[in-house]
Amino acid sequence: MGDTRLQRERMVQRQIAARGVRDHYTLEAMRQVPREEFVAKPLREFAYEDSPLPIEAGQTISQPYIVALMIAEARIRPGERVLEIGAGSGYAAAVMATIAQRVYAIERVPELAALARERFERLGYDNIELRTGDGTRGWPEAAPFDAIVAAAGGPEIPDVLLRQLAPGGRLVMPVGTMRDQQRLVLVTRTGNERFVQKALGDVRFVPLIGEHGWRDDAPVTMAEPTRTHLRSRDVGRSMAGLIREAAEPLPAFDDPAFGKRFDRFADARVVLLGEASHGTSEFYRARDAITRRLVQAHGFKIIAVEADWPDAASIDRHVRSVPGVRDGEPAFQRFPTWMWRNTDVDRFVRWLRQHNHLLADSRRAGFYGLDLYSMNASMRAVIDYLDGVDPEAAHVARTRYGCLTPWSKEPAQYGHMAVTAGYAVCEDAVADMLRMLLLRRMEYTKNDGGRFFDAEQNARVVRDAEAYYRAIYYGSAESWNLRDTHMFQTLQHLLDAGGADSRAVVWAHNSHIGDARHTGMGQQRDELNIGQLCREQFGDQAALIGFGTDSGTVAAASNWDEPMQVMQVNPSMAGSYERLFHEAAVPRCLVDVRAGQHPELRERLSETQLERFIGVIYRPHTERWSHYTEAELPGQFDAYVWFDKTSAVTPLTKEHGSGVPETWPFAL
Repeated sequence: MGDTRLQRERMVQRQIAARGVRDHYTLEAMRQVPREEFVAKPLREFAYEDSPLPIEAGQTISQPYIVALMIAEARIRPGERVLEIGAGSGYAAAVMATIAQRVYAIERVPELAALARERFERLGYDNIELRTGDGTRGWPEAAPFDAIVAAAGGPEIPDVLLRQLAPGGRLVMPVGTMRDQQRLVLVTRTGNERFVQKALGDVRFVPLIGEHGWRDDAPVTMAEPTRTHLRSRDVGRSMAGLIREAAEPLPAFDDPAFGKRFDRFADARVVLLGEASHGTSEFYRARDAITRRLVQAHGFKIIAVEADWPDAASIDRHVRSVPGVRDGEPAFQRFPTWMWRNTDVDRFVRWLRQHNHLLADSRRAGFYGLDLYSMNASMRAVIDYLDGVDPEAAHVARTRYGCLTPWSKEPAQYGHMAVTAGYAVCEDAVADMLRMLLLRRMEYTKNDGGRFFDAEQNARVVRDAEAYYRAIYYGSAESWNLRDTHMFQTLQHLLDAGGADSRAVVWAHNSHIGDARHTGMGQQRDELNIGQLCREQFGDQAALIGFGTDSGTVAAASNWDEPMQVMQVNPSMAGSYERLFHEAAVPRCLVDVRAGQHPELRERLSETQLERFIGVIYRPHTERWSHYTEAELPGQFDAYVWFDKTSAVTPLTKEHGSGVPETWPFAL
């Protein structure tokens, strides 16, 4: 999980303090308690996400913000005695025990009580007393309490609990006439029979079962924060009907009409085409058809993809028939190989080479990589280039890059070493190498401007990769932002090199091309992405097109660097955009969600929903926590392309490579 102390600090700053919780004791306690110890091992990597998580016995551990809000509103202080009702995993009790003198916790589910007790003993929380029983009765023999916190919602506050409050004591509890939807309230005892109540907002908790709560005659639902606005499905015309009205059905991929549907975006400087997963054939084939149209009919000459620069450069040399020595290694050998070495990309590359064949060099479209994972290959490319144009500079490059050589095969280890050492060991060396190349640009470009541009970009990759592998040990937001900034800047360099009239098509995941400011990425995790940066730079000249699916199959792995599998995609979750589009019952369509297009639908879709993101890893058993985040689709994209049922990409094999020319970049 990396450094959990840093994750806890980010949780406190971004999820709790940023939402208005200011109580010093609560914030410090949340910084100290290891939340990952209170969830099941398969979910520990999500322990510091901004959401509740499932725990044993069909229950949940509450969202960190809700835990902090309840404890802060209860104003728990050192030396106090606290009663908790609904201990669950034990996490909230541990947070309160970090502040208070003693915590009395009640849990009605024996399995949860046993697990919580084991955690308290193992982690050293010796000021918590836990019993299994009916929490609605309180703990009379331990009363009075300075604070009572109930993590379950009742139809009203039991009088028995109010009587167990000390004078000045505070009780925080969800209350509501519905079993699974409540208001969080704070009650303060101001006198023997005097109480003051304050509403804190709408929430959704499991029902409080017991003698003074709800009867145990219905299944307990999972608790999660409730959005305070009214759902679209509750008012007006149905969302499914609005989507059907706006949906423009899409023909077969090889029908010219497919690409023509997207002519409305042909005046943009940059058209960004997403994907909801890295392993879905329909997304690749749709991008293929759209890109062919933009290249053939509208003069786009840059295809920039979420791939490493050296790998994509081998494709580029092939499709533009650029002479040169055959690469030592085939392209796209690094995990996940199927992301680009598949039959759909193969089909597009073959077409692009054929399209370019009869065109002048200046009119040919190129294929370029935006990513920065190729530190070793990029160092090799810079040195090989300098060996040909300036052997003395090549010697300098070998010396400077020698700093990174011990970690070239496992660059993440360099990041760990740099963090452990406390300084950026190789930062100056790789930056100096790029500066040297730029200072000698005029001299080098006299020989071959194209080759110099390739070397220059590889030097940028090395510089930014060095910073990226250091950043991954400081947190996901920092490393993510560095990576997407690098990809955006690479796109800018390509556009600048192509001239004022150059235009680009970008192929990348929805998480990169949808404006991050309108998703949980930006709103909760302070992450930016290419889509956001393109909108900030190009305004309406950036067209952001997202893709989605309900079910089918996907090519993915269960963990990083494990074999690819063809997996079944779970049907979309209730409360997600994918479920809304599935319910519209349009098998494949384009929906334009720009301002001025379908205003009622745009307004209704702007209500926050869940959205699914599947990368090269797919974990269907923890899908809600692994693959969904909140989003506002019309702010995120300009258009949305929907395929209700999709299929996995087909990786290239030796059989696919039979009869290909020696120059074929995949070298099957």
